[in-house]
Amino acid sequence: MAASGLLALLDDIAALLDDIALMTRVATKKTAGVIGDDLALNADQVTGMRADRELPVVWAVAKGALLNKVILVPLALLISATVPRAITPLLMIGGLFLCYEGFHKVWEKLTTPKAQAAAERAARLQALADGTVDMVAHEKEKVKGAIRTDFILSAEIVVIALGTMTAAPIGQQVAALAAVGIGVTVLVYGLVAVLVKLDDLGLRLHRGEPSAVRRGLGTVLLRGTPLLMKGLSIAGTAAMFMVGGGIVVHGVPAIDQVVHGAVAAIAADGTLGFTILKTLADALVGVLAGGIISGALGLVQKLRGTPAPQPESA
Repeated sequence: MAASGLLALLDDIAALLDDIALMTRVATKKTAGVIGDDLALNADQVTGMRADRELPVVWAVAKGALLNKVILVPLALLISATVPRAITPLLMIGGLFLCYEGFHKVWEKLTTPKAQAAAERAARLQALADGTVDMVAHEKEKVKGAIRTDFILSAEIVVIALGTMTAAPIGQQVAALAAVGIGVTVLVYGLVAVLVKLDDLGLRLHRGEPSAVRRGLGTVLLRGTPLLMKGLSIAGTAAMFMVGGGIVVHGVPAIDQVVHGAVAAIAADGTLGFTILKTLADALVGVLAGGIISGALGLVQKLRGTPAPQPESA
C-alpha cells in the first residue's frame, strides 16, 4: 500500500511537472516575438560600451531583469485572481504599445537623415574615447535605461504567458510563470553576452596564430557581427508588429473575422500558406495600429504644444 501510494504520488508529481512544462512551452511560444524584441533591444543597449565593461553591464541589467520578474509575476497573478476580465484589456494595451513602439522605431529610422544619424554615432564614439568622460555614470545610465526597457517587455511576456494559462490551478500558474520568467531572462541575457563578445573573439582570432583558418574565422566574425546585430534588430521590430498585431486581431472579433476571411479566400485554413499569410496580415494590422496611435499622439501633442512621448526603446 505504501509503495503504491508513493508511486501514485510520484505519478501525480510527474503529471504536474508535465502540465507545468506544457504551459511553459505554450507560453514561451506565444511570447517568442516579444523575446526576440527583448533580445534585440538589450543587445543594442550595451553597444558602444568599452570591451572590458560589456559583460559587467549585461550582468547588471540581467539582475535588474530578474527583479522585474519578481515584481511582475505576483502582480499579474493578483490581477488574474481578483480581476480576471482585466487580462484581455491588458493584453490589448500591451499589444497596442508594441505596435506603437515598432512603428516609432521604423518611422524614426526612415525620417532621420543619414548624415544626422552618422554625426550622432560619431559623437557617441568620441565621447566614449574621451578619458574625461565619467564612464561609471555612463554605465549606470545605460543600465537604468535597459532595465526600464526590460520592465516594459517583461510585462508583455508575463501577461501574454498568463493569458495562456488562466484556467490552470494557481500553483501551476506560479510554477509556469516562474519558469518562463527565469528561462527568458537566462536565454535573452545569455545570448546578449555572447553577441556583444563576438567581435572581440573575432579580433582575437584575427590577431592570433598565423593560421589561415583562424584568421578567416576572425574576419568573418568581425565583418558578420554588425550584420547580425542589424538583422536581429530588424527581426525584433518585425516581431513587435506580428505579436502586437496578432493580439489586436484576436482581441477584436470584428477585425479577426475580416482578417481570417481575407486570408481564407487565398489559402486553405490549416495549411502552411494560410499560416504565413495570417502572420503577415497580423503584422500589417500591427503597422496600421501603430501608425494610427503614433499619428493620434502626435496630433494631441501638437495641439497641446508639447513634445510627443518617446518609447523607452527608441
